[in-house]
Amino acid sequence: MSKIKKILLTGANGFVGSYFVKNFSDKFKIKTFSFRRDDFAALDLNDIDTVVHLSAIVHQMKETGYAAYEDVNVFQSISLAKKAKSSGVKQFVYMSSVKVYGEENDESYTENSLCHPQDNYGRSKLEAEKKLLELQDDGFIISVIRTPIVYGYGVKANIKNLINLIKKVSVLPFGNIQNRRSMIYIGNLCFFIDNIIEKQMEGIFLASDDKPLSTTELCRLIANSLNKKIYLVKIPFFESLLKIVKPSIYKRLFKSLELDNRQTMKKLFNDENSKLPYTVEEGIKYMIKGEPK
Repeated sequence: MSKIKKILLTGANGFVGSYFVKNFSDKFKIKTFSFRRDDFAALDLNDIDTVVHLSAIVHQMKETGYAAYEDVNVFQSISLAKKAKSSGVKQFVYMSSVKVYGEENDESYTENSLCHPQDNYGRSKLEAEKKLLELQDDGFIISVIRTPIVYGYGVKANIKNLINLIKKVSVLPFGNIQNRRSMIYIGNLCFFIDNIIEKQMEGIFLASDDKPLSTTELCRLIANSLNKKIYLVKIPFFESLLKIVKPSIYKRLFKSLELDNRQTMKKLFNDENSKLPYTVEEGIKYMIKGEPK
């Protein structure tokens, strides 16, 4: 019988961290650490097998200078990784983002796509990735997971706003949008994390659901899960007007941002067509109603 792996998890109170603790505490012995509340100098990692580093500063609504992102996303990450390495930890799993590539694109991103981050969040994530990978050697594995939007029960920000809009409005100008956007259900993301830990896999991984969705498809799936009748229509000039008035919202609604994770699937599961635990349809349903007990 293999021994239970001991994990140090940062960001345990966050969206992904809380789901991981809830669903994987029976499999792993999980110790948590918070840079905000706990004493880094007193942190003991000598009995830890794997560090899973989820905590980060994500997109801020107000303009935030690079230094704020760098302090948390780069310096804290590297300090933790160096401490882990010197303590004999075997693996460091770092949660990164599709934002390291840049913004929306008509071509799908792969593990080998060039990175041209366009904002401070993406730049800080890429900088952390580079510095972490420099620490890797035969005794210290670095695993970087790049994710698109993560969704699930209790999701906030843009997805929550879309859910609330669909709840309130029955006719929406999102008909016949042909974009392709990758997302990942939180249960699928934690499945990736679990397998990367279990198999001690190194390198860069792209975590996304089994297929991308258009904005139109996403709205329909949300409405179905809400048992809400909606009408998605195409309004002349709406797209052009939105592009001028609210370019950031326009990009999220009408442009594509797709991950091609076949290389990751083959690396992790020896088959690029391997199935994830949850289909995108199930993920949307559980985002609205919660997973069955």
